[in-house]
Amino acid sequence: MTPRQKLHFGEALGGDPTHRPLSRARVGLTGDFRTRPRVRPRRLRETPALRRLVSETRLDPADLVLPIFVREGVSEPIPIASMPGVVQHSLDSVKQAVTDAASAGVGGVMLFGVPEVRDAVGSGATDPNGILNVATRVVADEVGDALVVQTDLCLDEFTDHGHCGVLDPLGRVDNDATLERDREMALVQAASGSQLLGLSGMMDGQVTAVRDALDGAGFTHTAVLAYSAKYASAFYGPFRDAVESTLEGDRRTYQLDPGNRREGLREAMIDIDEGADVVMVKPAGSYLDVLADVAAASDVPVWAYQVSGEYAMIEAAAMHGWIDRRRAVVESVRAIRRAGADAVLTYWASELAGWIREGIE
Repeated sequence: MTPRQKLHFGEALGGDPTHRPLSRARVGLTGDFRTRPRVRPRRLRETPALRRLVSETRLDPADLVLPIFVREGVSEPIPIASMPGVVQHSLDSVKQAVTDAASAGVGGVMLFGVPEVRDAVGSGATDPNGILNVATRVVADEVGDALVVQTDLCLDEFTDHGHCGVLDPLGRVDNDATLERDREMALVQAASGSQLLGLSGMMDGQVTAVRDALDGAGFTHTAVLAYSAKYASAFYGPFRDAVESTLEGDRRTYQLDPGNRREGLREAMIDIDEGADVVMVKPAGSYLDVLADVAAASDVPVWAYQVSGEYAMIEAAAMHGWIDRRRAVVESVRAIRRAGADAVLTYWASELAGWIREGIE
């Protein structure tokens, strides 16, 4: 087609015979525009508001649980050296701590007792006047239904050997004898006002034992949180300072091998079959793969515990100026939620809840 023919062809189609196609220079294009990306994920990262709108993982104060230590025989809070910012509360100071948590919108508190006297069978755990049970009544009276009052159901804080169970004559943890103590603890904690019992001893059959005991005594409304995938971790060190536990030996015969992923899922499925209302992975940060597995398979809520060692590492690095403390805290908890946790136990719960309300990136 000649230039004249092209001109007549354009006129026949109703076009302007004087029109010239726009050149790249005339529209401000440089380079070869055909090589420019059409798909640009960065478009959704342009502003804070846009990033919030498309965020896949959100943090909410109601999804946080604050672990709290209550020590017997003290009149004021005692700082825990290996956990900067965390204290052993008195029965008086714990009231303000739980009130602050409730005001911040935190979903619950998990109470741990620190007794003055320990013995081989952890007698203080089942004494209605033992520190954990007294603290439970104090906290339940203070906050009512403003948040969920939870208690740690394990002998380790109350035994003089530091294990989570009763020992046999050879010094081994006796699984079935420990279940009897678990049943007794469950009834005392439920009667004291605990709404959710945290079974952290890792005994075989502990969920069945506790559920049957609760139901048999009429505590059908009391829920069971199973520490299902609790690993024999190096990250528990500061916690043992917090509860002043002197462990003899280790817990590898009942806690999980850190190298085992499938076993974590298996333990969770067993606990669900036994009637657990909630299952948990502990620690959280080093076991996000296990957490994701359990979350994908579970039909009950799945929680994770950001343990004392995880807390201490971030606090120590932040104190040296090596990391941005606030950003590191938010990122670490968000990662746990992203992996599948419906709720996170974290020592930053109240502080983080405040940041969330202020608005966080």
